[in-house]
Amino acid sequence: MTSFPNPMDSIGILTYEFVRLLVQDGDVIVYTPGVRFQTAIHDGVDYRYIPISRDKKLLNYLKKIPGFQNQKRPIFGSQLYYLGYILQVANELRKQQCDVVHIHNLSQFIPVIRALNPGIKIALHMHCEWLTQLDHQILEKRLSKVDLVIGTSKYITEGIRQRFPKFAERCQPVFNGVNLDRFMNLYVSDNQQNGSNKNPAKRLLYVGRVSPEKGSHVLLEAFKKVLERCPETKLDLVGPVGALPYDYLVGLSDDSKVAELTSFYGDESWTGYLRRYLSELNDHFGADLASQVSFTGSLPQSKLVNYYQQADIFVFPSVCHEAFGMPIVEAMVAGLPVIATQAGAFPEIVEDGKTGLLVERSNANALADAILQLLSDQELITSMGQAGHQRAVELFSFEKVVDDLLKQYKTIL
Repeated sequence: MTSFPNPMDSIGILTYEFVRLLVQDGDVIVYTPGVRFQTAIHDGVDYRYIPISRDKKLLNYLKKIPGFQNQKRPIFGSQLYYLGYILQVANELRKQQCDVVHIHNLSQFIPVIRALNPGIKIALHMHCEWLTQLDHQILEKRLSKVDLVIGTSKYITEGIRQRFPKFAERCQPVFNGVNLDRFMNLYVSDNQQNGSNKNPAKRLLYVGRVSPEKGSHVLLEAFKKVLERCPETKLDLVGPVGALPYDYLVGLSDDSKVAELTSFYGDESWTGYLRRYLSELNDHFGADLASQVSFTGSLPQSKLVNYYQQADIFVFPSVCHEAFGMPIVEAMVAGLPVIATQAGAFPEIVEDGKTGLLVERSNANALADAILQLLSDQELITSMGQAGHQRAVELFSFEKVVDDLLKQYKTIL
């Protein structure tokens, strides 16, 4: 569960950054799941934790009912999904007489909130492709009760518009953002020192869940090829290790490359792959080179910045079509060139050939070639890093993003 003011998950971080700026223009309450009901005030924002233990018990029971869910109607899309939680929130909203409620991803919350708050304005903020993947008939009924649908990218927004043309005018893109203050110092520091603070051995960085849909295995296979040519190179993978539940993405997707990830699902299939990889790396290159791959686990933002500072190249080779890519923008602000895949929202963030390189999904050879291209050209690393920094500052600061969000709110008030 997300804990404020130090969230570890991407939506939690986004929420925290949004509300610390939104509170300058009005009263803000954040409702979030918790162990028990409690409240806290941080930077003028009212955080309220709603207990979800009963919901968890109900969901565990529902999962055991044969036929209760199917591919297009998974349990996380059901109207019963955390129903007790959202009923409590909806009642709270009615007492508070809020003007706007901002919901992340879970469209089933819309009818409950609308029933108890007929005059409230509802904004649904999509950070994934569920509106283009789940049951059309059910979603259409829910969207009829919403005032604004926000997509984290043009990719997400256009997909929703195409599937639900009658609601197209309600769908608007608002990019995710980055805290410039947190990462700007890294860029200034590195440029003042001209990179002299870094070790001559180049360091690659990946930040995110170490999971099949993120292409972590593609990066690891590509790194073998990189070590053959540049044995001094290091790779840091920062983030929790574990495959995203099958039903959340792989089970929903019609994409052939995403479907190939099915092989990583099963008893310890993903963790087993990682163990075999490290063993093979040790056998082929020896213990010293094998130790150049580092899995750090989850890190708070305060420690994460150190890894951006030490890195030379940022790599994010997702197999799935990402809705955005917050780590990419963080890396750009820090002055790192980015290597990512030609999928989802990434082409909206990374200018191929200018701020980084975009490669084919699931192609370890192409990824290795892109990494080696940058490793062999320090001037290109520097120029792409500088161009990426400028682009991120201009487009993705939370100040600009929240300004865009407020403009969308005003269209429905």
